[in-house]
Formats: sequence, structure tokens, C-alpha cells
Amino acid sequence: MKKSTFITTLAFSLMMLLSLNVNAQEFNGLDKSPMDAASYPTSYKESNKLIKIVYSRPQLKGRALEKLAPLGKVWRVGANEAAEITLYTPMMLGNTKIAPGTYTFYVIPGEKEWTAIISKDLNVWGSYFYKESNDVARLNVPVSTSKEALEAFSIAFEEAKEGVNMHLGWGNTRIAVPFTK
Repeated sequence: MKKSTFITTLAFSLMMLLSLNVNAQEFNGLDKSPMDAASYPTSYKESNKLIKIVYSRPQLKGRALEKLAPLGKVWRVGANEAAEITLYTPMMLGNTKIAPGTYTFYVIPGEKEWTAIISKDLNVWGSYFYKESNDVARLNVPVSTSKEALEAFSIAFEEAKEGVNMHLGWGNTRIAVPFTK
């Protein structure tokens, strides 16, 4: 083997070894409460959305719902970061008109009703730093129960007569938050 071919082969081999170490990337495993999104219209092919929420989906794993979302306390709606809701058109929550934009969505669970809260806070972890003074809108909604139990916290939208209902479900608990146009 010629000396120049040997040097070229050696240089190439060293470069490959070094590049493997430089490009090696460590990735985290799956989150225990994976992030999800729900929107209306629900079709992924529909790009003209009215509303969208991004949230994490904790699982009950044998725990009581009241342990994870305590009655009478502000809850982040899901796990990890507080849920962020985006309105692409002006909408009403109760009697309050909300301008298009992105907000944090909280709830206060109760035995017979939950309080839905739209807050101007953004990029917050949990509900630890919740400030009532940043509320944009609040609405009390009734609680119902279902025979079907949901292991993972879930959100879904459905068309309503005057807007969109956002359904929250976990365990046997269900609430519907009405957004109107």
C-alpha cells in the first residue's frame, strides 16, 4: 500500500470515529404523561381551526381523581405544563368575550360543578404560579358522570348549536365547557 493511500485511509477512519461521537445524541424516553392536542374542527385535514388546546395526558393508575385534581383547588388541566388554549376567532365563555390568541386553561374541580378559567398567563408549569388577577374569563359548568371510565385524561371538542363544546373526561367524571361565537 502506498504511503499516501495509507494516510488517506487512516485520516478518513479517524474522521469517521470522531464524527460518530460528535453526532451521537441522547434522547429522553417517553413522557409518563404524553403531550396531546385537541381542536375543532377535529379533522387533521381542516386547517381553518376555531379552537385548539395543547395538554398532557396523565393516567389514573389506581389513584383517585380527587388526589390528582383536588376539589376546590386550581388545577392545570392535565400534567406538566399548564394546558394552553388557542382561539383563532373571537369566542365567548359565558358572558365574557375572549379575543383571538393563546391563553392558559385552568379549572377548579368541585363536587357538583367545575370552574373553567381562561388566563392570560403563558408558558407556566402546573398551577403553582396561578394568579386570579390574570383571569380573562371564568364559567361554572356542571359535572356529570359516565359509565365508561377513562384511564388517561382526555379532551375532545364537538360542535354545539351556537359554538363548540370542549369535553374534559377522566375516570368517570365529565364536564363540558361551552364556547360560543
